[in-house]
Amino acid sequence: MQAAAKLAEAFSRAGTGPSEKDARVEEARRAGTDHEALLNALPIASAVIGRTEDKRLLLVSYNQKFADAVSSSTCTAGIQAEEKACLQTGPIAELLQRFFDGSDNAEELEFRDGEGISARYFRIKLAPLPARRKCDGPRCLLSLVDRTVEVQAERALRAEMLRDSLTGLPNRLAFTDFVEKAGEKSAGELEHAVLVVDMLRFSRINESMGSLAGDELLITFARRLISALRAGDLLARTGGNEFGILVTLRRGIEDALAAAERIQDVMTAPFKLSELEIRVECAIGVAIMQKDQDSEELFRNAQFAVKQAKVAGKPQVYEPKEASAARRRFSIETELRRALDKDQLKLFYQPLIDLQSGEVAGFEALARWHHDDRGEISPSEFIPVAEESGLILTLGRWAMDRAATTLAEWDRKAGETLPVYVGVNLSAIQVARDDIAGIVQSALRTHGLNGDRLTLELTESSIVQDPLRAQRVFEALKALDATVAMDDFGTGYSSLAYLQRLPIDVLKIDRSFVTGMMVDPDSVAIVRAVLSLAEALGMSTTAEGIETVELATTLATLGCASGQGYYFAKPLEPDAALEYWKGRRKA
Repeated sequence: MQAAAKLAEAFSRAGTGPSEKDARVEEARRAGTDHEALLNALPIASAVIGRTEDKRLLLVSYNQKFADAVSSSTCTAGIQAEEKACLQTGPIAELLQRFFDGSDNAEELEFRDGEGISARYFRIKLAPLPARRKCDGPRCLLSLVDRTVEVQAERALRAEMLRDSLTGLPNRLAFTDFVEKAGEKSAGELEHAVLVVDMLRFSRINESMGSLAGDELLITFARRLISALRAGDLLARTGGNEFGILVTLRRGIEDALAAAERIQDVMTAPFKLSELEIRVECAIGVAIMQKDQDSEELFRNAQFAVKQAKVAGKPQVYEPKEASAARRRFSIETELRRALDKDQLKLFYQPLIDLQSGEVAGFEALARWHHDDRGEISPSEFIPVAEESGLILTLGRWAMDRAATTLAEWDRKAGETLPVYVGVNLSAIQVARDDIAGIVQSALRTHGLNGDRLTLELTESSIVQDPLRAQRVFEALKALDATVAMDDFGTGYSSLAYLQRLPIDVLKIDRSFVTGMMVDPDSVAIVRAVLSLAEALGMSTTAEGIETVELATTLATLGCASGQGYYFAKPLEPDAALEYWKGRRKA
């Protein structure tokens, strides 16, 4: 009630006692009675204020609403005009003086009466009134608006906007505010950290047990998180199954990792939902607050660490280098999309040599990308990005058509159907999501090629992910007379059952075994085993990574059918590959 009391005092105290009233003040007071009917007709608390020549402020007239508003203070019991003709100094008097002086355009004043939940909020508005006579001083209409209900509604709405309705915790917006305030208080040292906790498998639980069970799990999960926090740490629900924690650091990063460990400890006990007991794991990412760091950036850093934690299986601390690599991958994705649209990639062809005759048996098509600004971008960098983003489907279709186009062009230039094939690599994602057989059939028909001119190279992972689909794809390719090769054999999840059941024609021995043959007896043993297995199953073999004549000779002696590597040739452009074939062809 302080502001109301100040207002009451401002309108209740005379600048001089009743015995010192001058005639002009009394005359102004009597003139104010003419306004009472008009003021009483107004729907808000209002009063007419005048000013004398010596700049004293006068309460000329007022309505009952104004009297009620002012008299609500415990400091006064109403307005007695004959005792309260002048205004004291204070923010209201200063506003009125500036208004009458015309020193600024201030026509409103906001102020609060009291503290806490009992506080009242007012707005004073001023409007000029014409003088009754030339000898009168300036006057204005003062309106007093009680905004208490409005302010309380705004606060309630804001509180609702900053609260998660399910758990009662602060939400993402409130958490950002907390982080910003913590950053303002930080002196630049590692004083705070943000932890992002992601509940794993929540979507599966929600789908299988229903949204009510999912809500119950979220509430229980939040309670356990609270039990793992220290005094001063702050918890918020920042997403569907994501929670943010602002941790105060006293011992640096050790405190953040200790908080992550406590969280994992409280999650070890199973959660009881209905009659079921479910163990829920979580991924935790940690980001340390730096000086003048944006709160949103800090939160994103913690989210990035969560993604790494899901892969690593343990809490991860944000590392700028990892984030830079992620940004580069994203940049490569964007550039790769443009490069595919503008046909800026090329296929190079690495010869596959018949180790017995020395002639070229075929070529492996390898994608190459020369970026105008970045230079050569390695396939080991852009192929994983293509697989992650789904661009591998577009890239795979392009490679298949380009390889078939090159084969047809070689035949045209040679004037005959060349006795060579081209191997095209297929990704596990292509096998799972694309119509591989349809793409191959279209490429063969478009360029007038037989199926045996193409070899489709698949890794073991494409088989393991969905064996039944892989079998259907392999059988469809064999129906087109295409050759099927298992690439990088021995490095993945090899299974004799797959080799026996699937129509595989060629096993490609991974370079990691080939390059170590001359110094590692185990590598020799593995190569011998693969060659024996292929022979038993009626399959051909190709060795990758042949770098020396000794390797080529040894593999030929062991019975390997073909090989490729820099000893023979690096990947070549189409015209150079054709010339290479001609150069090794025996009359």
